[in-house]
Amino acid sequence: MSRVLIAIVFLFIIISLLIRLMIMKSNLRSFSRELEKTRENGYNRFLRLTLGDRDMEGLAEQLNKNLEYQKNMKLEEERERQRMEQSVSDIAHDLRTPLTVIRGNLRMLSEEKLSEKGREYLEAAESRAEVLKNMVDEFFELSLIESGDLSIEKEKIDLTAFLAQFLVDNESMIRARGLEPDVRLPEKSIFINSDRGMLTRVMSNLLNNVCKYAKGSFMLSASETADGAEIVLENAIAEDAGIDTEHIFDRTYRADKARRDGSAGLGLYIVKLLVEKMGGTISAETEDGSLRFEIRL
Repeated sequence: MSRVLIAIVFLFIIISLLIRLMIMKSNLRSFSRELEKTRENGYNRFLRLTLGDRDMEGLAEQLNKNLEYQKNMKLEEERERQRMEQSVSDIAHDLRTPLTVIRGNLRMLSEEKLSEKGREYLEAAESRAEVLKNMVDEFFELSLIESGDLSIEKEKIDLTAFLAQFLVDNESMIRARGLEPDVRLPEKSIFINSDRGMLTRVMSNLLNNVCKYAKGSFMLSASETADGAEIVLENAIAEDAGIDTEHIFDRTYRADKARRDGSAGLGLYIVKLLVEKMGGTISAETEDGSLRFEIRL
């Protein structure tokens, strides 16, 4: 009789443990589903669980406290980012007016009779004022893009004609740098739906980069793709250029940290933002002594 009783007790314990295990597995599945929902909502919701287990509910409560803390940190980070963008925009805007006055006064001074030494000082001041203008313009443009105030106005563009005209408009700068363009445009028109002003800015920034680092010549090509078009800009670079294509589109990236070329180092970062705003992609790679940019629109 005692053996039967012991067997019954053991059976009861085993059944109780199995039930407990099934409840725990059910609770874990509920946890998993709630965590998935929370992740899909960008962690902007709390775990909603009624588990009937004090320890599991305590764990859910701690997770919710952690989610609330992370949410507050995320909101504070976003507020700080907006404050920083506004500060950059305000500073760039405030610098533009006095800088315009300074450059205007320097131009007026250039019309005056100056000594040879005075003319040297004037040319140096004009050069540094131009450098400062370029930097302020980059910061101001960046603040517009990142704040979302820069609207996109798409239109049907003949890319073949656009690139041909772009080269004509910038021919004097290209020749002044002693560069020979290798143009590979198709005979037929390639049409894309994009923002003409943004595309012009993208190509101008890339061409400025070419003029700074290219040796002898550069290649510009365009081709039609299954879903749009591809633009390639390639130029030879010095063996010791040290260009890191993995970070070339990062904010304030400079291939040569010692170079002072009148730029805040934002040109290629702005290119990437504008291309993405137009719904495209851009990549860079170095191979056989050449730097190659590929834009897909």
